[in-house]
Amino acid sequence: MSANEAKADPAIAEVVRTEVARTIQRAIKGVQYLATPDPAVGQTPKDTIYRRGTLELHHYRPTCDEIYRVPLVFVMSLVSKAFIFDLGPGQSIVEFLVNKGYDVYLIDWGVPRPQDSHLKLEDYVLDFLPACAARIAADSGESDLTMIGYCMGGQLALMYAALHPGVLKNLVCLATPVNAEGMGLFRTWSDKRYFDVDQIVDTLGNVPAEVLYNSFQMLRPVQRVMSEIRLWDNMWNDDFVRSYRLIDRWGREQIPFPGECFRQMTKEITQENKLYKGELMLGGRRVDLHSIEAAFLAVMAEHDHIVPFDSAKEMLEMISSADKQQVVMKGGHVSLLAGANASGRLWPFLDTWLSERSV
Repeated sequence: MSANEAKADPAIAEVVRTEVARTIQRAIKGVQYLATPDPAVGQTPKDTIYRRGTLELHHYRPTCDEIYRVPLVFVMSLVSKAFIFDLGPGQSIVEFLVNKGYDVYLIDWGVPRPQDSHLKLEDYVLDFLPACAARIAADSGESDLTMIGYCMGGQLALMYAALHPGVLKNLVCLATPVNAEGMGLFRTWSDKRYFDVDQIVDTLGNVPAEVLYNSFQMLRPVQRVMSEIRLWDNMWNDDFVRSYRLIDRWGREQIPFPGECFRQMTKEITQENKLYKGELMLGGRRVDLHSIEAAFLAVMAEHDHIVPFDSAKEMLEMISSADKQQVVMKGGHVSLLAGANASGRLWPFLDTWLSERSV
């Protein structure tokens, strides 16, 4: 044996020992994974200060002696549960911002009931959001407000800001589409030549969660398999497994979409692209994004398969704000907001941006 080979043997032996240990841990952890219930979510201490139907408005309890003057409120999409903002300790953008001294609120739309199938965009943009904003103003004592919308929640925030000019001090849109022509496969599948949204809504009322979940899965058919392979490869890593389980739980817990709002979104937003064209009418008023003058931040994910770059890249040009910024970060639709990547990229960036505009 040569001198070099002799030196290499201890390193090779260490690699073998490490892999054997990890393989044993994978087997043990795999059994535990199957036997253990989903981890708890939404644990940041909060108070529910407003309820209406399934809607709940939460206020998170401060942890700092000094709090930024301008409160902020998170707005979720209508197709997913709001706990993506508060997955768990160390995995929560809500917890992060509360600990940085922000006054944080969150709108949880809840799970729509059969009797909620009549709800439309007008209900959310012209009724529910203004009611929540008024309740936040009364609770905080501040007339200024920062609104942070994620995905479709960003679209709702844009519509609200456009129809209530001067109400918001700051507006942040995360992974938010505005141009349906850039939605790729999602728009192709929604083409009115092939997709009869009237038949779906007239027959089912609310659109079942399974329909929405499967449509997202079809955008990347092998993604589920690949994520499970990555899980097995990292089964020995408790931090990875915990993060995976939290995000996987959120991904699986899709909720029904209120029928009339789904009909409206499909026809007017996706098929006819009215939000982008400035032709969307809500309550007899035109939603003109050029009327938005709040300080504005748009953040997109480089590898977002649900909201592709082409669907969001023109947003900055459509906003009249003097103070506006657009950022593209590494990550996907979910990892932009939650997980290890988000905690090292989006969260500190958002803190820096907000800190200068929340005094």
